[in-house]
Amino acid sequence: MIHRLSTLFVRTLRDDPAEAEVPSHRLLVRAGYIRRAAPGGYTWLPLGMRVLQRIEAIVREEMNAIGAQEVHFPALLPREPYDASGRWTDYGPNLFRLQDRRGVDYLLGPTHEEMFTLLVKDLYSSYKDLPVWLYQIQTKYRDEARPRAGLLRGREFVMKDSYSFDLDDEGLQRSYDAHRAAYVRIFERLGLEVVIVKAMSGAMGGSMSEEFLSPCESGEDTFVRCSSCDYRANTEAVRIGAPTVRDATSVPAAQAHDTPGTPTIQSLVDLLNARSDLARHGGGAWGAADTLKNVMVMLRYPDGRSEPLAIGVPGDRDVDMKRLEAAMSPAEVAPFGDAEFAAHPALVKGYIGPRALGSASSSGIRYLLDPRVVAGTVWVTGADAAGRHVVNLVCGRDFTGDGTIDVADVREGDACPLCGAALRIERGIEMGHVFQLGRKYADVLGLTVLDDKGKQRVVTMGSYGVGVSRAVAAIAETAHDELGLRWPRNVAPMDVHVVIAGKPGDQTATVAEQLAEQLSTAGLQVLLDDRAGVSPGVRFKDAELLGMPVIVIAGRGVANGVLELRDRLAGTTTEVAIGDAAQRVLALARGVA
Repeated sequence: MIHRLSTLFVRTLRDDPAEAEVPSHRLLVRAGYIRRAAPGGYTWLPLGMRVLQRIEAIVREEMNAIGAQEVHFPALLPREPYDASGRWTDYGPNLFRLQDRRGVDYLLGPTHEEMFTLLVKDLYSSYKDLPVWLYQIQTKYRDEARPRAGLLRGREFVMKDSYSFDLDDEGLQRSYDAHRAAYVRIFERLGLEVVIVKAMSGAMGGSMSEEFLSPCESGEDTFVRCSSCDYRANTEAVRIGAPTVRDATSVPAAQAHDTPGTPTIQSLVDLLNARSDLARHGGGAWGAADTLKNVMVMLRYPDGRSEPLAIGVPGDRDVDMKRLEAAMSPAEVAPFGDAEFAAHPALVKGYIGPRALGSASSSGIRYLLDPRVVAGTVWVTGADAAGRHVVNLVCGRDFTGDGTIDVADVREGDACPLCGAALRIERGIEMGHVFQLGRKYADVLGLTVLDDKGKQRVVTMGSYGVGVSRAVAAIAETAHDELGLRWPRNVAPMDVHVVIAGKPGDQTATVAEQLAEQLSTAGLQVLLDDRAGVSPGVRFKDAELLGMPVIVIAGRGVANGVLELRDRLAGTTTEVAIGDAAQRVLALARGVA
């Protein structure tokens, strides 16, 4: 089919949109693929729709190939199933809530575990019905506090979510493996590099969880790769190896000392090393890692409850708030401000020590320790008095925590938890997420079937998501250059872009029209730039910006019997004889050139 730029509903822009922060956002708006309709919401224009639909088709083909069956739920959902699962509350302000004219509560679906569970419950009752794999490609809604980066972080987005239903854990593993393999094929066909990493389940619940991340500097996710083994994990899911318990029987009793002029960890370390009365037991210099920093936060639960929390980490580390938020979900993490300090007078800001913390202390504040803080480790920390620190405070002897929490920042070069080699830190875009949900939703919603012995069994579930609209942006993030987009062949809105670089009605137009007709007859989708009153320079720039994988220019060379053939993906340009052009373009467009 031939699509003419003279009638195509598209307007390209020369300047970047003011709100655009990342390449995909700038280019998709400039090239006329999407337009902002509201904060976090975008109108899909014809070219953008074609890319989105091609991605959807690939996803459908691979899901159908493993035996999954497509359904479609409404976007407007009743409150009751989400009340039963707890997610009406757990999602907090991220949920779009509304009422009908009778005051009945509804929500716009952020994800559909509950609805899939109830659908199977309504129709299936026997182990003979299982396994079953269902999926949908549906618009989802989440009230992001700060929608940003165009399609990468919006309030409305298209996602493929699928769900497996099995009788037992062995069946769940088979379902999980099948979906995981399908995802690998999907991203290969999209031309999108992904790294599979261990992940946190978050509000989804369940046990095993993996993310498919596309490495990209614009990505909001941070992950680690081991420099030696195949360990890969989202930083939220990294778990360090705890050091062995140490023998501290020879360590002198803990003592509090005046430590004036030490507002920072470094100033404290400098003072410790400068004073002979504060010399480190066993010799050597004090370092930031020998200090114990107690970080205070407030947890705000979806039901309105608040709880203070103290986290003890080595002084050379900070608490990673994203890791903490993931660990504390569904609670939100808020700062511990002046009002909170006033409510807990035992806490001396800047000099908080572990003796004032813990459920058994006078403050009653829950106290969680970094895994590095194990029995026998020796610390310098606050003495719960202004201008004073305690030296030789031993974990297990002088203080204990209420548990452990691994939320300190992960750094380049940290030891791999599997092999001990150095970790590398990279950024990525989350493209897919697979969960072994287990029986969480089936249990609370009453999804049971009769097994082969006639007993009721709770069904076990898996959940598998792919960001379909996000894939458009992720591909654009990696498939562009300084001139514009460079769509991979499998997702490009058109196969070839034919540019008339002469005047309307002259020989260049005739040759271009004939070539476009030949290519269309051969089954290609052709974009023909036949616009009147537009200079060749503008046409060339638009062709590069729009990003079709093959560009053919009918210009001055037509007089000499040649056309200009550009491979947008490879960045190469060649001249071809007019008579050979159709076959050359067909081969290049089909990836066999």
